[in-house]
Amino acid sequence: MGSDGAGVPRPTGASADTAVPRGGTPSAEELLRGLDPEQLEAARSVRGPVCILAGAGTGKTRAITHRIAYAVATGVVPEQQVLAVTFTTRAAGEMRGRLRALGAPRVQARTFHAAALRQLSYFWADAVGGPRPTLIDSKIRTVASAARSCGFQVDRSELRDLATEIEWAKVTQTRPVDYENTVAKEGRTPPMPPRDVARVYEAYEELRSEHNLLDFESMLELTAAMIHERPDIAERIRSQYRYFVVDEFQDVNPLQKLLLDAWLGDRDDICVVGDPSQTIYTFAGATPAYLTGFREAYPHATFVRLVRDYRSTPQVVRVANTVLRAAGSGAAPREHRIELVAQRPDGPEPSYTEYDDEPAEATSVAGKISALIDSGVPAREIAVLFRTNAQSAAYEQALGDAGVPYTVRGAAQFFDRPEIRAALHTLHGAARGDDGAPMVATVRHLLQPLGLTEQPPEGRQAREKWESLAALAQLAEDVAAQRPGAGLADFVAELQARAATEHAPGFEGVTLASLHAAKGLEWDAVFLVGLTEGMLPIVYAETPEQVEEERRLFYVGVTRAREHLHMSWSLARSPGGRRTRKPSRFLDGLRPESPSPAGRRGEPRRRKDRVLRCRVCGATLLEAAERKLGRCLDCPSPYDEELLERLRQWRREVSAAQKVPAYVVFTDATLQAIAEQEPPDTAQLARISGVGEAKLKRYGEAILALCAGATPEQVSKADREETP
Repeated sequence: MGSDGAGVPRPTGASADTAVPRGGTPSAEELLRGLDPEQLEAARSVRGPVCILAGAGTGKTRAITHRIAYAVATGVVPEQQVLAVTFTTRAAGEMRGRLRALGAPRVQARTFHAAALRQLSYFWADAVGGPRPTLIDSKIRTVASAARSCGFQVDRSELRDLATEIEWAKVTQTRPVDYENTVAKEGRTPPMPPRDVARVYEAYEELRSEHNLLDFESMLELTAAMIHERPDIAERIRSQYRYFVVDEFQDVNPLQKLLLDAWLGDRDDICVVGDPSQTIYTFAGATPAYLTGFREAYPHATFVRLVRDYRSTPQVVRVANTVLRAAGSGAAPREHRIELVAQRPDGPEPSYTEYDDEPAEATSVAGKISALIDSGVPAREIAVLFRTNAQSAAYEQALGDAGVPYTVRGAAQFFDRPEIRAALHTLHGAARGDDGAPMVATVRHLLQPLGLTEQPPEGRQAREKWESLAALAQLAEDVAAQRPGAGLADFVAELQARAATEHAPGFEGVTLASLHAAKGLEWDAVFLVGLTEGMLPIVYAETPEQVEEERRLFYVGVTRAREHLHMSWSLARSPGGRRTRKPSRFLDGLRPESPSPAGRRGEPRRRKDRVLRCRVCGATLLEAAERKLGRCLDCPSPYDEELLERLRQWRREVSAAQKVPAYVVFTDATLQAIAEQEPPDTAQLARISGVGEAKLKRYGEAILALCAGATPEQVSKADREETP
């Protein structure tokens, strides 16, 4: 997965990678090779102010890194005086890695927060004095204390909303005393009555000051104030950094702009890069106004538009352009919208599928994904994207039932996970005494005590830990395949380089992610699901501006796809429910005018008789776990505990032999249902949710033998004897 299409095959010439001499520093002219005309214009515009409007997949990271490297190579600026600002540590790491390869390893590429923290820490004793504050990365605990001090009892979800609202107030430079008037003027709907939010906000700031706590917003504000109030410090910082590049400029908020202006002073050697059509964080205070107003702020600025899309097929690009053409009054000015021009060969047409209910949609999507994998598309190059995280559960269930491995995006950064930090420490120590043993075997041996078992464990958290370690082991195999003879020290060096650039190894599984979490990523195949009114646009998007932000979110989802794009929606939440949902308005002009139900387009339509009832009390089953078990979760149902343990032992052996997570064979809920119902024959086994035709064919005889009393050892022996 890349951030600007760099990972996809490209034609030679304008979009080919720059040829950099192995082991040497590229010359200035070599840095310009392979750039298309617009990228070349951006790279040669080495003096600011410069504004690069870069559409999705047009190679913006490529353009700005080559611009920086070219400016360094031609003597325009020393590399240590360049500050490239991004919004995520991953993007900063990727930029540092590219610049290092282009011969500019000393360029500083940091997030706003990382750059501010570095400066504030360095000058703290001189500029502020006193004990250094404790930096907090989460406001939840302090907001909870503030709410209690105001007499409010709020649950954890309300606390998260309050913390988010306080962050918005701080980045927009709204003080507690002004909060009520500001939200009224902005038409914003806070999580509590505005007066109550203002009280909690004020109490939060008092507690933060009392306990010497520093949040990210205050850190930016203090850094900007230090530069404004101390000319001597401002001079030192401005003499250090003379050349600025800001990526994703459409996502800058007022507080970040305040700090950027402090860094710049009266200079204008700045290059900004962004796309107003990918503004999806205005709810958090971001505004595209600084990008769209750049010409007004700098009338003499150079403007470059990157329009050649190297990521997606013409079919996907056509959808993306159509989505933006339909934008309404709340969208960015038309002169700032980019009409993408596809550069890749033709691909399959995007699909639009309507389902009767959510379980039918999830099951069908899982089946399509399984077919894609069978056709040769790697699982890691497939994503299911949805509007809210709550939609993830149905697809986790369906993919598990289909035997497709998956990973849910949004967990901790890979190299920040405790198990990965422990693994790096262990591998680094072992590399000092490397005795030349086979690298892959050594890595697996060292990771075993940390949790890399032969059988993937049960439980989501344990599985996520196992997946992280398994990704390291897979990376060791990849390194060994690419560099025969590589030893443990070579592998550790590779890991250190990846950690420095936040280049995490991929887990061989389908990605499940929200549309917001998918920003900056790309896959060969993307499934956009749950595309109904009330979900996209979300139900609380009421103003034209809010609706257009939802449209931009849809656009971001579409442009994540390189080749396969599948869009779907369901008319009801549950089987047998009222089919009252309507497809998203964003699909107007894209899908057929009179879309047929799924069954009329070759999709298996979910039958009306699929309404399931509890086999204990007869109630209609709505939740996925209940439907799988065939009963209400709180209805008693006896089962053979020894049979359940035999099933689990057999599953562990199968998952180990196939080198897949245990849930890919059968989920816990499916094993529980089998143990409860003890199916005597294939027909009854097939009726259990989660079995399915493919698993029935593959595992049916083994399951029936276990239900009849056979041991896992006997089943395994029988399988071996039948294997030719």
